Amino acid sequence: MSKSYPLPHDEQDRLNALEEYRLVDTRPDEEFDRLARLASSLFDVPIVLVSLIERSRQFFKSHIGLDLCETSREISFCAHAIMQDDVLVIPDAAKDPRFAANPLVLGPPFIRFYAGKPLVAPGGGKIGTVCLIDSKPRSTFSEEDRRNLGDVAALVMDRMEMRRLDHVRSTSQVRFENIAATSPDAIICSNAEGDVTFWNRSAERLFGYSAEEMLENSGEIIVPESWRQIYESELERLRQGEKMELADRTVELSGLRKDGSEFPAEFSLSTWKEGNTWSVGAIVRDVTERRHNEERLYRLASLDALTDLPNRGAWRECLKEALGAAKPLTVFSLDLDGFKDINDTLGHSAGDTVLKEVALRLKAACHDAIKVARLGGDEFVVLFDGNDARRAEAMAEMLIASISAPYEFSGKRIDVGVSIGIALAPQHSRNPEELLGAADLALYRSKAAGKGSFEIFAPALREVAVARRAFEKELKHAFENGEFELFYQPQIATADRRLTGAEALLRWNHPARGLLTPASFIDVLERKPSAAEVGDWILQAACRQAAEWRALAPDFRIAVNLFEAQFRSEHLPLAVAKALSLSGLPARALELEIVENIFLRNDRATERLFRDLRDLGVGLALDDYGTGFASLSLLKRYPFSRLKIDRTFVRDVHVNSEDAAIVKAILYLGDSFGMDVIAEGVETEAQLDFLKTNGCPEAQGYLFGRPMPAHAFRRFLQTKARPCTPARQLAGGAGS
Repeated sequence: MSKSYPLPHDEQDRLNALEEYRLVDTRPDEEFDRLARLASSLFDVPIVLVSLIERSRQFFKSHIGLDLCETSREISFCAHAIMQDDVLVIPDAAKDPRFAANPLVLGPPFIRFYAGKPLVAPGGGKIGTVCLIDSKPRSTFSEEDRRNLGDVAALVMDRMEMRRLDHVRSTSQVRFENIAATSPDAIICSNAEGDVTFWNRSAERLFGYSAEEMLENSGEIIVPESWRQIYESELERLRQGEKMELADRTVELSGLRKDGSEFPAEFSLSTWKEGNTWSVGAIVRDVTERRHNEERLYRLASLDALTDLPNRGAWRECLKEALGAAKPLTVFSLDLDGFKDINDTLGHSAGDTVLKEVALRLKAACHDAIKVARLGGDEFVVLFDGNDARRAEAMAEMLIASISAPYEFSGKRIDVGVSIGIALAPQHSRNPEELLGAADLALYRSKAAGKGSFEIFAPALREVAVARRAFEKELKHAFENGEFELFYQPQIATADRRLTGAEALLRWNHPARGLLTPASFIDVLERKPSAAEVGDWILQAACRQAAEWRALAPDFRIAVNLFEAQFRSEHLPLAVAKALSLSGLPARALELEIVENIFLRNDRATERLFRDLRDLGVGLALDDYGTGFASLSLLKRYPFSRLKIDRTFVRDVHVNSEDAAIVKAILYLGDSFGMDVIAEGVETEAQLDFLKTNGCPEAQGYLFGRPMPAHAFRRFLQTKARPCTPARQLAGGAGS
């Protein structure tokens, strides 16, 4: 009968090697749990397992973040990990055909990300793994991550090997000495008088004494002065016929070499009787490198690699400890203003330089703080003693001034600001998560107030947050319940008011609040995971409707706004092609409207995506042109087919010379780059006359028709067999 999991070619030898460790079905061990907790912090994963692979199951010697002690080998990820030498990385188990139907993926613990490093016995048998598990997929696992996981596995294996030698020594002295002859650990036996009776080659290398020098001589010459008294006390117990206090234990002590140098060592001691006398065995391992690796990994686990500040894990522990001591505290939550623009325009090297400098400024300004930490991205936190609000305000003002001072990168000046949220303990909470949450809510209000400022938490902010979460929940159900609807606003030719097309606009038929325009919900929706799915629905619904209306107006064109999430999904060209195919709408009859923040990333992937869309034959309109930072070079680089003049320039275009100049400039650019131009927000005949006089070919706005539902727009369309007249009275609907 074939197995549903792979089997190593040396399976029986591997099982024999595992048996020697006698660790399967043993009780939890703090040494292994400590290393698993280290790995959890180091890699920021909720679950870490030290798994031993038996014939038909895997046993977890350590299981941090998981209640299970074992699982069937048939569903084990680790059964696959032991088939290779390096780390097995599964970025997303739900998309891996080997694991997509695995019950550990479909059910608790809902594994998505997995990384497992084999535990390799000295003979080469892979007896198990150290593995990392997360319920969220991860796109990367770097070479440094692989090395660090390998170091954790080596530390685990180091402890397992000591246990194996202990077991072998206790069961067979002859076999023990055979193994000891080739062991990489120093193995020493002595009698009750302390005279050495066995000294292997590794002991020669470690201490510098040959076997000839040591046999029948006292072992005290390898014991440094720091624990000589303990050594003599233990020998005295043996002479009295008593068992050593340190027997059957592993302790860290110093070893003394022949050249007089000391080194940190791990001693695993045991005693046994030979006739009427006691014998002593010691397995000694130099732990200098182990200590170095552990210190390095613990440092990585508690410090942010870029800024050298404490990281999120270290911050949590510090805040928890400080609150546990019932001390009055102040928490600052800081977020940089405009940091994304630095990465987008100058690159991540510039962004990293700024983050490092911010860390230095924070440490200098907050020298009396309990903790200054970086939580990730451009988020920092500071913890102070005391909870005086006035002192906190003064400190916030000083930090804003310090962090907002200019930065420099490659000779270029960089300006970045900071917003700060403040929470006080115990007034605002005694719970670590709630207190940081209160500071974050205050930070959110600070940013909404215009950035470069600070806000102290007030209970009303939490009430607003609760209401916002309830609104987000309603918004999630809105799409599932079919509460979204498309309205359509006419687009006309300015020369003769002929209908040329329409812009599809989203509306929400809220069950309690009535018809809502995007201003009420679009910012929240764009941040939701469902945004791309909603965007695809809008594409398909608008294309289907436009295909029907082209029977009445053969040249009818539909304009559809895109969410940024649709660009991030990387499937946008396929989604557009699918919408066109399902509806039968010609590609030339679809125009996609794009706002600047999508393409200002100015990367090759975005440029390629734009080219792929144009290759489909659809139009690309740059929405709200003139209100942002789009440069002429970007107009040349990206294949736009139309510029949309923002309503803010149209409102006073006939009376304001600056607005008139901007509109004329955009019309000139459109003509120069071979792009069409359309003006939005046209509400008066005077505005229309200006646009016609200056050669703007198309327009939309309340002068021609408000956004209206599909059935009303169809009636409106049927009246357009002749040039249209002012349509303020037609098909009211909600505002655009």
